[in-house]
Amino acid sequence: MLYHINSPSLTVSVSSQGAQLMSILGSDGTEYLWQGDARYWGDRALTIFPYVARLTGGSYTYRGQTYHLPIHGFAPTAEFTVCDQAADSVAFCLTSSPEFYAMYPFRFRYEIRYTLRDDVLTVRSTVQNLDDKTMYFGMGGHPGINVPLEKNLGFEDYALEFSPCTPRRVEFTPDCFITGNALPFPLDGGRLPLRHDMFDEDAIVLQDVTGPVTLRSPSGTHGVTLSAPDYPFYGFWHTPRTDAPFVCMEPWSSLPARQDVVTDLEQQADLIPLEPDHTYTADWSLHCF
Repeated sequence: MLYHINSPSLTVSVSSQGAQLMSILGSDGTEYLWQGDARYWGDRALTIFPYVARLTGGSYTYRGQTYHLPIHGFAPTAEFTVCDQAADSVAFCLTSSPEFYAMYPFRFRYEIRYTLRDDVLTVRSTVQNLDDKTMYFGMGGHPGINVPLEKNLGFEDYALEFSPCTPRRVEFTPDCFITGNALPFPLDGGRLPLRHDMFDEDAIVLQDVTGPVTLRSPSGTHGVTLSAPDYPFYGFWHTPRTDAPFVCMEPWSSLPARQDVVTDLEQQADLIPLEPDHTYTADWSLHCF
């Protein structure tokens, strides 16, 4: 089922299936969000929880037992319940169940709230540990942004513009697992011009990004700024080896597994540990102008 929230500048639609953004429509008719196309990528803005990206063999261990999770966890395909709604905000909830417990042995409540303030969409994720043991998780967003955003422009007219920083690129294997290395990633005047072939080896995942990142063209008037101060990793992706007309701007709280290593959930240092009866909250936002 679709739910809609509004501001003077934007109308946002979200599906209860996966609590996935389905549209970010400007008051002038500009659609900022990728609308899905099976030739490239059928989704639009996956909700990531409780693990970011891939596990080796789709498996991990916890206290000596093996469990299985799909890529980005079970949130992308779960049916969420609407737990709060107003004209400018809507919140979706997911709670532990026998089905989830078989994949992820923790009792939890996960809430994702979308709030509009004029032309800024804020996404707040809240995790409550309802268990009697520490839970470990990762989470993030996966919104695809249409590129170009204006009819008279092309993909390569756009660039990602960074606040002053010296980011490092997380090194991935050809199978999209991490090596444990992070390499210098120099920017040309704080800009990363877009080319389709820059994604031929899959996502560009950066750490040490300080401040927001803006996608725009100097020849256009529309763009999108991602702010994610609570997330240590920023991913940028489109379907490898294609001319896909979108770029995903992804805040990640943690990284995928190492190549050929089955993750011990308690030993992955970048996962978030949450003590029993505690709550964790993190925000990211899109400024669509």
